[in-house]
Amino acid sequence: MSTSTLTRPGARAAVPSKGGDRRPRYGIYFIALLLVGVIVAPIAYIIIGGFRSNAEITQDPAGFPTQWRIENYANVLGSPVFWREVGNSTIAAVATTLLVVVLGVMAAYVLARYRFKGRNALFSVFTAGLMFPMTVAITPLYILVRSLGLMNSLAGVVIPQVGFQLSMTIIILVPFLRTIPTELEEAAFMDGCSRLGFFWRMVIPLSMPGVVTVGILAFIASWNSYMLPLFILNSESSYTLPLGVQAFASQYSVDTAKVLAFTSLSMIPALVFFSLFERRIVGGLTGAVKG
Repeated sequence: MSTSTLTRPGARAAVPSKGGDRRPRYGIYFIALLLVGVIVAPIAYIIIGGFRSNAEITQDPAGFPTQWRIENYANVLGSPVFWREVGNSTIAAVATTLLVVVLGVMAAYVLARYRFKGRNALFSVFTAGLMFPMTVAITPLYILVRSLGLMNSLAGVVIPQVGFQLSMTIIILVPFLRTIPTELEEAAFMDGCSRLGFFWRMVIPLSMPGVVTVGILAFIASWNSYMLPLFILNSESSYTLPLGVQAFASQYSVDTAKVLAFTSLSMIPALVFFSLFERRIVGGLTGAVKG
């Protein structure tokens, strides 16, 4: 007797599904939407609140404006104080980003491509830097910056920010630089390319996803930095936007709508910047993990 499976006439044989179970996972989607709502709701409240009047905010804090008032945003945009603080934040963020990228790429290249005594220990030092947040080191940093004569200057903010951002930068870039084939480097040397020429012509272009990622992270971290400028900057003429928001909220504490408008305009650049380069950040971090 045959050992083949007997089926009833007219019955369809079970066909194994390809690709596994593709049923929609409504639970995961619900949790994701819930998390998105928790994150977006405060931002939306601040932006919409800037279009309301103080009376409307007092009567119904969570409501929508009965009449959209753009004068709150117009008054902030017409203030020279706001644009001065935007300029200070831009200078600090751009300078921090450039220094972090240049120094981070050079240090990561040495750690990734050269073998020398103490290399692993040095890499461990940079890794350990992630365990010390700014709040732990703020007092020694304040003393150091004051002793260097950099108080109340953007340089006193930029230099410590670069030091704290280098740890993350090197950890992200080292895996990228290690994946560059050794044969490519040897071929470049045989063609007469120097080590410095190979670094600029080959290493930088090949590691560009990681470079863009660390640059974006450094820019956003500097733009949103609050604690370090709070200790270093004492004059309103050198305030960055996070400090400007605090000073503006203290000065116009009774004008809630105007404070919300100022806060909205202060955070929009970082939100737009992050949204535009979100895929670059994810791609760079994914490449670092794979490397």
